[in-house]
Amino acid sequence: MPIVILIVLKGGTIALACLLALISAIGISEFYRMALPDRKPELWFASVTGSALIFIPFAANDRLIISAIGLLFIGFALVFLFRINTIENAARDVAFALMAFLYIPFLLMHLVLLRQTPFGIQWLFVIMMIVMTNDSAAYYTGSAFGKNRLYPLVSPKKSIEGALGGLVGSLCGTHLAKFTFFPQLTFRDAIVTALIVGIVGQTGDLFESLLKRSFGVKDSGTLIPGHGGVLDRLDSILFAAPITYYYVLFFFKG
Repeated sequence: MPIVILIVLKGGTIALACLLALISAIGISEFYRMALPDRKPELWFASVTGSALIFIPFAANDRLIISAIGLLFIGFALVFLFRINTIENAARDVAFALMAFLYIPFLLMHLVLLRQTPFGIQWLFVIMMIVMTNDSAAYYTGSAFGKNRLYPLVSPKKSIEGALGGLVGSLCGTHLAKFTFFPQLTFRDAIVTALIVGIVGQTGDLFESLLKRSFGVKDSGTLIPGHGGVLDRLDSILFAAPITYYYVLFFFKG
């Protein structure tokens, strides 16, 4: 976390993109190990090529972006066409492979887009504060008062009380940002982003839980001792990043 904060503050947009590309590569490899454990050659190819999507915001030519995405799709379609494991699972494998690109680097790319906006550094820290205060408040509120399960089919331990407590935590996080490093944030911005991004972040957490339960794994990886893998740490941010970016793009007047 200190390295991430240092890069966000001092590293510039390209340094941030490089860090996100590395995180994306690790995340894609974790996804492949869960969804496509018998596709190791494709795993390495996907980790490298998929992470290149992080750098799309630096492309000045829209045609270049479209052609790159098109070639990426065709390339992986050909790989899976000529490296069939079982014909019954071929379509499923292709769908998982393409989903990895949309779920990880494409969503993470919005952090680069957000960094390029006015007050981009502040907004990146707002996302961090929303997610961290949401997670912490949800955990302690759920542990103390949680009685009603939020979505037991997907995440048996999460409670409605914990989810509501998480949103209160998000509200505290955005208002703390307003009164410390982001005075341009209006009270409306603080409330709306806390609620919308807080809710979306929680659904991102639930979505990753859905994937893990579907794949029959407890954690996405073992990179972070006691906390699982990169995807276990990014699940909320993956959904929060694009929502925050589009809010800034269309509604923020700072």
